[in-house]
Amino acid sequence: MARIGVDVGGTNTDLILETTELDSIGRKIFSHKVPTTVEDQSLAVMRGIMELCAKAKIGFDEIKQIVHGTTVATNISIEHNGANVGMLTTKGFRDILHIGRHKRPFNFSLHFDVPWQSAPLVRRRNRIAINERVLPPHGEIQTPLDDEEVRNAALTLKARGVEAVIIGFMYSFLERSHELRAKAIVQAVMPQAFVCCSSEVVDVMREYERFSTTAMNAYVGPRTSSYLTHLSTQLRDNGIHADLRIMQSNGGVATVESCCDRPVNILMSGPAGGVMGGHYFAGLDGERNIITVDIGGTSADISTLVDGQIKIMNPRDSYVSGHPVLVPMIDLITIGAGGGSVAFIDAAGGFQVGPRSAGSNPGPACYNRGGVEPTVTDANIVLGRLDPDQMLGGDLQVDPQLSYKAIEEKIAKPLGMDVHQAALGILKIVNNNMALAIRSNSVAKGIDPRDFVLMPFGGAGPVHGPALADEVNAKSVLIPPAPGITAAAGLLTTDLQYEALRSLLCNLNDISELNMARIEQALQGLETDIRKQLENDGVSAADMQLTRIAECRYDGQGFELRSRIPAGAVDRAAIAEVMAQFHREHQKDYGYCFDDATVEVVSLRVIGHSQSQKLAWSALPEAQDSDTGDAFLYERTTIFDDGQSLSTPRYDRNKLQAGQYIEGPAMLMQHDSTSLVPPGWVAKVSAHGNLIISRS
Repeated sequence: MARIGVDVGGTNTDLILETTELDSIGRKIFSHKVPTTVEDQSLAVMRGIMELCAKAKIGFDEIKQIVHGTTVATNISIEHNGANVGMLTTKGFRDILHIGRHKRPFNFSLHFDVPWQSAPLVRRRNRIAINERVLPPHGEIQTPLDDEEVRNAALTLKARGVEAVIIGFMYSFLERSHELRAKAIVQAVMPQAFVCCSSEVVDVMREYERFSTTAMNAYVGPRTSSYLTHLSTQLRDNGIHADLRIMQSNGGVATVESCCDRPVNILMSGPAGGVMGGHYFAGLDGERNIITVDIGGTSADISTLVDGQIKIMNPRDSYVSGHPVLVPMIDLITIGAGGGSVAFIDAAGGFQVGPRSAGSNPGPACYNRGGVEPTVTDANIVLGRLDPDQMLGGDLQVDPQLSYKAIEEKIAKPLGMDVHQAALGILKIVNNNMALAIRSNSVAKGIDPRDFVLMPFGGAGPVHGPALADEVNAKSVLIPPAPGITAAAGLLTTDLQYEALRSLLCNLNDISELNMARIEQALQGLETDIRKQLENDGVSAADMQLTRIAECRYDGQGFELRSRIPAGAVDRAAIAEVMAQFHREHQKDYGYCFDDATVEVVSLRVIGHSQSQKLAWSALPEAQDSDTGDAFLYERTTIFDDGQSLSTPRYDRNKLQAGQYIEGPAMLMQHDSTSLVPPGWVAKVSAHGNLIISRS
């Protein structure tokens, strides 16, 4: 049998296939890349799967599982081309989505954009107020729902061509019956519409964030669910009956059905795979403090892992395309910096790189597909850091003269510099942009990069690694064995995972027996929901692993931190452990805590997962000596950051063995990427094939 990981990027779609001992060809790993088809990602996915199976010489019937990381939902939110959404909400709260939190993106600017107003997920005319009222704190119904009013509102939205409808009532997290009843009525009137309730998507207090998250779910819902359903159908039509799993923003995978219901959970599906892959490969050699930098053709995704732990973003920071989204996401930053990032001179005469990308079509100028603008890839070609006849092992034909011409005409001549200076400038700018993002995800959060290993991957990552490490003072660079497919490989290291959430507000310091019973009851309800989801996916009770979380804050704080709830009964000892854990988390995140302050629990979360088979990456044979002559390919001139032009040897990375080292200047070549070792640096091959580059 075989498993396939498919990661869709802005430029390329990366694939990895792992076979097992029971397979027709024995245990092996194969990788492949195809250009991403932006108009329909499934075209590249299907092409890649078919070509990869042909490469591995296995039949479609031998594929057991496909794990897919997709940017469909992300792209919809960024490009503002989602569904026409309608909303039913409690009378008097129609404009919550417009008002927001009155946060100013730029405090002292008179001209700034407020995304939730300039690009609303639900236009005001499609937000219809309904007479209903649930009262806090226990959810008593004051004003019953008027079914006829809901039916008329649904008819109005249907007449306006609305494709998706959200139901968001005040205090539905205390009593959800009104939302569920309204949903049933809307579905009866609009059977083709995508309909969801806030209590089903994110069952917590804070009406603005709850409504915004639900609106985003509906905004990306129709197209995302259509894509996932279409891909499932294409697989079956081509005789591939593998289980299809989708990467979620939290680092776990879920079924297609679950992601069709809650596509908001896969908004960061693509970048999450890279973090999981970085975590896996670093862990093979015992590296626990790493900064992952996934540099593809369009963007760079950056995440910091402390002590081997993948951090989930604080809810207050969870924004997608300017809209708050209260779903668990891996803590990462994405910026427009990649191999396809376009260099240009702006209206003020400034030298800029990105965030606009040439993508896969037309791509960098050297691709000879009609692109005439210089990109980061073109700069690396001109400086000899990428060999034009070795791109994708020679499979990608490029023209270095087109790179030279684009940089000369668009950058060098207008700025009065030579082409090599302009190319170095392009790399200096894009590296500085990435370094700023790395610092914001590390230094700005109290993390010292000097204690961390920088881990660049993606097709464009390894050639930028040492320069980025210098910029942020990382202690060394670690490049995984297959940099170009690390995100795809990460998909085969994930577990099936679901989360359930419910608001429950109470003081923990002097908690009453009644409130402990409420917490116990709520946790049991959440556990039942999670067990049902896992059971529906064929997971046995013995294979289910549940984690209970209390999301806590100090009295008066605005947002929460996670604290684990011990297994067993919720008694005073368990509550004391929750509070102690919260203090420790606060100390870790903010550098201080208040041991004697009042702690509140705001919501409860249960995370259920079932461990899956992990990618088995074999260790390299130990080198018998330090002679790397067998790996030597040829020498070519390469220009480095200090302007030196040096004859630089090229080595075949696949022929290097564990324990061998290469002194810079050198370039290590492989099919999916090129690793740069500058003068004064040395690269050593680890036991599992990771490349560790540090100053000699």
